[in-house]
Amino acid sequence: MGAENDEYKKKERIVLAVILIFASLAIVSVAVTFSYYCYLRFKLSKRLKTKEKRTPHDVKTGNASNIKVTTDNRLQVFTFKHLHSATGGFGKSNVIGRGAFGLVCRGVLQNGRKVAVKLMDEAGQQGEDEFTAEVELLGRLRSPYLLPLVGYCSENKRKLLVYEFMANGGLQEHLYPARGYRTVSSNLNWETRLRIALEAAKGLEYLHEHISPPIIHRDFKSSNILLDKNFHAKVSDFGLAKRGSDKAGGHVSTRVLGTQGYVAPEYALTGHLTTKSDVYSYGVVLLELLTGRVPVDMKRPAGEAFLVSWALPQLTDRNKVGEIMDPALEGQYSMKEVVQVAAIAAMCVQAEAEYRPLMADVVQSLVPLVKLHRPSKSGENLSWGILCFLRSPILEPSTLSIRWSSGCRVRVWKRAKTRECPNVGFHPRTRALWKVMSPRCRAGEVRPPKWGRLAVITVNNGFGDFLRLPM
Repeated sequence: MGAENDEYKKKERIVLAVILIFASLAIVSVAVTFSYYCYLRFKLSKRLKTKEKRTPHDVKTGNASNIKVTTDNRLQVFTFKHLHSATGGFGKSNVIGRGAFGLVCRGVLQNGRKVAVKLMDEAGQQGEDEFTAEVELLGRLRSPYLLPLVGYCSENKRKLLVYEFMANGGLQEHLYPARGYRTVSSNLNWETRLRIALEAAKGLEYLHEHISPPIIHRDFKSSNILLDKNFHAKVSDFGLAKRGSDKAGGHVSTRVLGTQGYVAPEYALTGHLTTKSDVYSYGVVLLELLTGRVPVDMKRPAGEAFLVSWALPQLTDRNKVGEIMDPALEGQYSMKEVVQVAAIAAMCVQAEAEYRPLMADVVQSLVPLVKLHRPSKSGENLSWGILCFLRSPILEPSTLSIRWSSGCRVRVWKRAKTRECPNVGFHPRTRALWKVMSPRCRAGEVRPPKWGRLAVITVNNGFGDFLRLPM
């Protein structure tokens, strides 16, 4: 009996020991798991804080090259006296336009910089704080497709905006010479019109897709597309700009403003403003680029006075779309490209807002068309080459010979299949940057840096510098 009790107690101790061991292991496991969870949470929190510091607060995260909002606002605050002097007292000789919200004058600052000064109408002006806050926001926008705001003046109920001066004025000045504007420019050929369409689309895409809540232009038209000395387009006139809803499909109810012929039908009827309202206006501008006609012309025959209603039935008919093209182009365009642009315009000016494309979709549709053409000074298509390389310690610091000429083929040791840099090549043995070989080529030299991020060399044989290395 005593032996059985001893055996029972022995088994009981073993079971108890096993239970204690498993309990200890469970406690240790829970402690380790909890510690690891805390570590991951701390690490994630640290990463998010770092990301918040790097990500501008007004921008939706995502890929957007050359597009950002910066907190480094360097807007100048001018006195009214300074701007009055810069514009010659807002004299008639310096008046370059009249916008929906005021007079625009050419001016020269004390440092010699040319600017355009917009004198806002007193009627319907914002309050002091609201105006300053709105201007500060616009001053933080950074895009190569928006007209840069240099500074402003808010003094004794006088509100002025100071913009960078654009040498070639508004797009409409080159489209409609018969309406009192200067002679149509020979530079406004089909290739230039395509590029202007793309750059204007990128300006609206920035406002719609990369700002949260989005900015709705509200008065997008050809006169608000300004051209620099090289005929690159920048979207201008944010006097009517409106912050949109940050909800998907959301709208803003507002008093109807804008220009006849450009205003979307749903906005005109209900006052409901969305980014799709800007898409409609953009479609009208595309029609102007195609046809060379103004949106509303009551001098035209019946049925042709309103550009959209006249052109829309012909935009999707391959046999008729050529009949609406601007005679100033003299037939110097690709009908295949015309049909594609006409299809984009038709989608943008649909009566139902929900069926219109996003500006991001418009940009993606236009990019392949613009890539088919190369910048030129004389109208010829001169070839460009963009050579990309990764700056890293593995690249040899020796001087590289880059060869290029119009129409020549590029031969590389090895092609890297990347979307950004489709022609990156590395020597298979030394891992030095690629070697470009072709007969009858001009040559230039560039020394690659050892450290840094992605860089681009632009080899250009007819427009600007022959070799260029942006940092």
